[in-house]
Amino acid sequence: MEINLISDTVTKPTSGMLEAMMNAKVGDDVFKNDPTVNELEAKVANYFGMEAALFFPSGTMTNQTAIKIHTQPGDQLICDKYAHIYNYEGGGVSFNSGVSCRLVDGDRGMMTAKQVEESINPPDFYHSPLTTLVCIENTTNKGGGACWDFTELQKIRKVCDDHHLKYHLDGARLWNALVKKGEDPKAYGKLFDTISVCFSKGMGCPVGSVLVGSRELIDKALRIRKVFGGGMRQSGYLAAAGVYAMDHHIDRLADDHQKAEEIGAVLNALDFIKKVEPIETNIIIFEIDESQMTSKRFLDQLTENQVSIIGMGQGKLRIVTHLDYTDEMHLHFLKVLKSIG
Repeated sequence: MEINLISDTVTKPTSGMLEAMMNAKVGDDVFKNDPTVNELEAKVANYFGMEAALFFPSGTMTNQTAIKIHTQPGDQLICDKYAHIYNYEGGGVSFNSGVSCRLVDGDRGMMTAKQVEESINPPDFYHSPLTTLVCIENTTNKGGGACWDFTELQKIRKVCDDHHLKYHLDGARLWNALVKKGEDPKAYGKLFDTISVCFSKGMGCPVGSVLVGSRELIDKALRIRKVFGGGMRQSGYLAAAGVYAMDHHIDRLADDHQKAEEIGAVLNALDFIKKVEPIETNIIIFEIDESQMTSKRFLDQLTENQVSIIGMGQGKLRIVTHLDYTDEMHLHFLKVLKSIG
């Protein structure tokens, strides 16, 4: 039995999702004439109570477009040192927008409003970059699927308003945070200028992310998507997967969270595990006590049992539960973990 827990991006479409994709009505989305893409965009915009949305081939392109429409070359954005836009988007902030990142030393990828305010450069001090944007990631990938406190997000919004800054949410796994905390997506729509959400992670779709915001901002995003090469033609076949996922795959994220907690409990009981980060959603990040068991030996034993996980560097390992990780796989994996030694 092969078990792939490298990421929640490894999922395949379910039979119901494939059927929806194959039966999709399509047109040419570059001309905005694909009815299924238009349906998905309207559905996501309505979900967050925002004016408009735009379908993208990837989350990275979605975030990079948001940064581009909120900044000018030479500007600076504020983000946590763990932020995906800084660590895992190929340096796109500087390459695509000519913008630098002011990194904040937060907690598991989450910074405070006070830290954000302290990171703003004086706007009249022309020797330093002009601060124009604050970027948040919820849940935090490198922070182990941590969920932000909404009150703190509101406090950061006030800082942004007081200093005339834009506010973007990288919500690649925002679905997980909403399910975990029982939050209202429309509250997020009222708080942020733009939000990106990913469909190819916990939602189980093969491709796609969506950017939501005001009509004016999404009109600008359409032009940037074109420049970035993100215009697609009969992309309704892909958008249909997103429509299906919103109807069928949001509530089930709680199953992934439960499995992650159970994996964490087993890891915590193993003598050679040095630390397991707090688990809130579907990501488990942990460290091995190398004096008792090397990471290589641990990974080799998992490989011998046809289990794949991923290393994040600095001695940290990551497990991510997802739609294709079945109950049968889960029970088997827990037994494998308990047998390692």
